[in-house]
Amino acid sequence: MQIPFVSSQGASLGIEWELELVDLETRQLRSGATEILAEMSPGGVEHPKAKHELLESCIEVITGVSQTVEQAMADLAATVDDVREQADKRGLGLMCSGSHPMTDPTTQTISPKPRYQQLVDQMQWLARDLQIFGVHVHVGVRSPDKVIPIVNALTTYIPHFLAISASSPYWVGHDTGLASARSKVFERLPTAGLPFQLSGWPQFEDYMETLISTKTIGSIKEVWWDIRPHPTYGTVELRICDGLPTLGEIGMVAAMSHCLVDTFDREIDKGYTLPMPKGWVVRENKWRAARYGLEAEVISGEHDVTQPIRESLRELVKGLSPAAERLGCTEQLGLVLEVIEGGASYQRQRAVAAASGGDLTAVVDSLLTEFATGERTVLPTQEAATATTGVPGAAGAVS
Repeated sequence: MQIPFVSSQGASLGIEWELELVDLETRQLRSGATEILAEMSPGGVEHPKAKHELLESCIEVITGVSQTVEQAMADLAATVDDVREQADKRGLGLMCSGSHPMTDPTTQTISPKPRYQQLVDQMQWLARDLQIFGVHVHVGVRSPDKVIPIVNALTTYIPHFLAISASSPYWVGHDTGLASARSKVFERLPTAGLPFQLSGWPQFEDYMETLISTKTIGSIKEVWWDIRPHPTYGTVELRICDGLPTLGEIGMVAAMSHCLVDTFDREIDKGYTLPMPKGWVVRENKWRAARYGLEAEVISGEHDVTQPIRESLRELVKGLSPAAERLGCTEQLGLVLEVIEGGASYQRQRAVAAASGGDLTAVVDSLLTEFATGERTVLPTQEAATATTGVPGAAGAVS
């Protein structure tokens, strides 16, 4: 089976941001996507940058093909403004996090789109439980021969993306003890989770042919790996990140993605062979990031030593600085260091909950505020925010 890959001329960029629709009275998720999208689609022409997702309480906003992170962020912001206008009319607020802190998935309505109805029919409870929200970043790749080596190399950085974006500590009103419950919920699907480490594009084609011919999937779009090739767009798509509550944090993970993929693409041009980490190390490191977030100690190096993920992230930012300068995203990449010091979303949510005596409506309010203002909740100090278990303690003020 031949799968054409529409090669990109350069390291183009695209972002998908899944937004939660929240009832401003109850703070629970509430349906509204069909009405809002219909209002945004005069004459029945589907809006090009706002789409249905699995749940009626979610709208996905997407960029066009961008050349820089700044351009992509501006594109997202314009569409979010359009969605917000319609949500306001219906008493709905917008926010984004890997999971909603309180809402029970069994209360949610599935989108009427046939592909989602088919997914639920096939996956049953696994699909009905997918009340999760993420951020996906596409980066253009110049040749299909480069795609699989780049995907393999990127798996080294799965814990980095997951730790810095982790934002799903709560599930149906309970603290899961994880930084990212979303990542564990999603990987239960049979074609989701870590990508297989393949030898090249021909083996990817063989694998897809097997899945399609055996009716495991209907199309390659149903392979929801944490990092996957997207032949139609000519990109590598990074899908590992939890939903992020501020546009600045979206720019942060987009900058990391843009710099890494472009760097690997150029290294292949120079004749280098990209590194491929051991599969068991990738799996273990993903778990550590999902469990401990920025407090994780990840396995690194040829001799399998461990390193604090914070330290590894700082080294990554330093190493990617030349690429960031070349691609015009130095400011956005630098936000990684601010989040390391100020707290990732899962830490901020737990801090707000602790300060409010465990009131998760306060957590929802903080997420709504972060989304609306673009300002992250301030933790009192790193020491006060983190107990020995990695669970934050007392909260700071919401800026």
